[in-house]
Order: sequence, then structure tokens, then C-alpha cells
Amino acid sequence: MQKEKTLWQKYRSIPLVYRIAVSFILGSIMGLIFGEAMVSIKFLGDIFIKLLKMIVIPIIFFTLIMGMKKLSPSRLGRIGIQTVLFYSLTTAIAILIGLFMANLIDPGIGLTLKTSAEISAEKAPGFQHVIMNIFPDNVVGAMAEGNVLQTIFFAIIFGIALAIVKESGKAKIKKIAELLFDLVETISEVMFKIVWGIMEYGVLGIFALMAGVFGESGLNVIIPFAKLIFSLLLAVIVHISITYLLIIVIGFLRKSPLSFLNGSKNTMLTALSIRSSSGTLPVTMNDAENNLKIDESVYSFTLPLGATINMDGTAMYQGVAAIFAANLIGQALTIGEQMTIVLTATLASIGTAGVPGSGLIMLTMVLTQLGLPLEVVGFVAGIDPILDRIRTMNNVTGDLAVTSLVAKLNDAIDLDSGTWI
Repeated sequence: MQKEKTLWQKYRSIPLVYRIAVSFILGSIMGLIFGEAMVSIKFLGDIFIKLLKMIVIPIIFFTLIMGMKKLSPSRLGRIGIQTVLFYSLTTAIAILIGLFMANLIDPGIGLTLKTSAEISAEKAPGFQHVIMNIFPDNVVGAMAEGNVLQTIFFAIIFGIALAIVKESGKAKIKKIAELLFDLVETISEVMFKIVWGIMEYGVLGIFALMAGVFGESGLNVIIPFAKLIFSLLLAVIVHISITYLLIIVIGFLRKSPLSFLNGSKNTMLTALSIRSSSGTLPVTMNDAENNLKIDESVYSFTLPLGATINMDGTAMYQGVAAIFAANLIGQALTIGEQMTIVLTATLASIGTAGVPGSGLIMLTMVLTQLGLPLEVVGFVAGIDPILDRIRTMNNVTGDLAVTSLVAKLNDAIDLDSGTWI
């Protein structure tokens, strides 16, 4: 006779993604009902974000080294070029879509810029600074500071060097190198187990986050900016539908869009909840390996890089927000000025960290470039947590779509298993 399931077993039998979705919705509703009283539990959500950030650097470091075991330097060069090229192309397309939707909907029309507070522009990192920032002065310091680009750089060169030693060193050294790779693989598995535990806690954490956000902001923040929110949301839907699903999934992978979305849903929902590409990275890697069946040799390189330089949703937002800002002061942007947004936001996305609020830093640069008032940054900052969730969800979806494409071009994805079937 089969034992009756305990309450905990029944709870665990519900797929995690559905538990998180219910948590997201219930948290939002509780925040709206009880208002600021729910802000007191937001620290439980902050713990969830801290746990995800805790695991980011270790999981990047160890999975990248494992990726180098299977990836020759020549293949790394090809994959690297493909990844950067596709990320740049999808970002440029995203901005064009954002500008088109903003011109169509005209967010900001009928509103006036009332704030007069002086807002200083955050200086966006220049090209030379971005390049220089790849190379760490101190590897341990870079990891301690959570510098993803520098961690990626060191993990790659360490992994390549270890792979070369394993292949061409003396017998004893080769054996030790192989043992080191085995150790790194074991640690990588441990990291993914930790991710599983963090996501289990995330059911509570996401509830607290959403209750706190809606309890603090309420509908009063959302309603005046409904057109701005709708413009970005519509642009994101169009971008995901056309660029990722139609062109990449259907056009190149020859697979059903529903299969891709089913394999990416954990990542998308987590990003929507915590609004951080870097914080979502452990979940993104987990979806890539277990759902989309992408080889670690590809995703361990493309996903950490994407969390840093692939900011489709964030760059798209710059176009929407610039039109919004121009409409607030009654100024129309010329085609030339809008093309400047495309170039500026595409380049700036490389130097913008995948953390909450980074879009505001990009926005100050774009507005300065166009001569639009920086007070707009303060005007939209109140609803930025909502906008940030939408654009971050776009960012991580793009990471998985481009990674799937790069994996297909390099025979590093099993399209006959996982959620693809």
C-alpha cells in the first residue's frame, strides 16, 4: 500500500516554476492590499537576491574552466566572434523596435515635466575603459568585487592553459591537470545543487520582493506612466516574437517557439522577479544545460558574457525613454537623432553591468548625447523597478536565444531532447 504524501511532498510535487509564478502574483496582490505594511518583509526578498549574487562568481569561474576542457583555442575564437556579433545585432534590432513602438504610441504626450531637481549625469564607461576593465590587476580582488568581465577573462585563460598542460605536459603533470578538471567538474555540480536550494527559497523570496515593491509604490506610480510601460512591454513582446522566436528559433533552429519558451521560462520568470541579468545567471545556466540541452563548452562562455554585454531590453528602453523625454518638453527627435540613440545605446550596453538600475546610468548618457533634460531620469526613477523587470526579462531571453544559435552553429546542442521534443 502506497504511503500518503506528506504536505511537503505534495508541495514539492508542484513544478518550481508554477510555485514561483503563484508567489509572484500573490506577493503583488498582498502589496497592493496592505500597502507599506508589506515593505517590512522585503528583506526576505533581499536575502534571495544576495544568495543569487553569492553564487554568480563561483559558478562563472568553475563552469568556464570546465568549458575550456572541451573547447580548443581555435574554436573559442570562432565562438567568441559569433557571440559578440549576434549580441550586437540583436541589441541594435531591439533599439530600432523600441524607437518604432515609441513613435507609434508617443509616451509622454499630455504630461509635463514638473520636477526641477538637478540630476547629475553618470558618466558611461568609454570604449578604452571597457577594454581596460577586462584585464584584472588582482584576480582575487576582481572576484571579491564581483567583476564579471575580469572573472571571465581569468577563467578562460586559466582553463585554456590547464587544457594545454593536460594535452601536452609531462605524464605526471597531465595526470594532475586531469585531476584538477575532475575537481572543477565536481565543484560545478555542487554549485548547481546550491542553485536548486536557492530557487526553493526563491518561492518565499520572490513573494517578499513583489509585496515590498507594490506595497511601497502602489498603483499611483504605475498609472501616470501607463503609456511608457505599455510602449516598452509591447516592444519587448515584438522583439522576443520576431528576433528570438521567428528568426532564431524557427528560422535557424527549425524548432517550435513554444519549446524554447518552455525551456527558458524559469530564467524569464526569475529575471522578471529580481531584475538582474547577473543575478539570474545561475538559473539561466541551469535552463541551458537541463532544458535546452546546450553543451557546457558553449553556454559557460556565452551566458556569463551575455549577462554583461547583451542588454537588448535595457538598450531598447533608451529609445523608448528618449522619445518619452522629448515628448515631455514638446521636442520631436529627428531621424538622425534617433539613429544616434541606436549607436550610442548599442555601444553603451557593453559597458553597463547586468544589475538592477543600470538602465538609468545608460539613460543619462543617451539624454546628454541628445541634449534632452536629465530631470527625466528622476521623473522615471519611481517606476524604474517595474520597467527594469520587463527589460531584464528581455535581456536574459536574448542570452538563451543567441546561445542556442551559437551552439547550433558549432554542433553543441541536442535538439532531439530536453524541452525541444
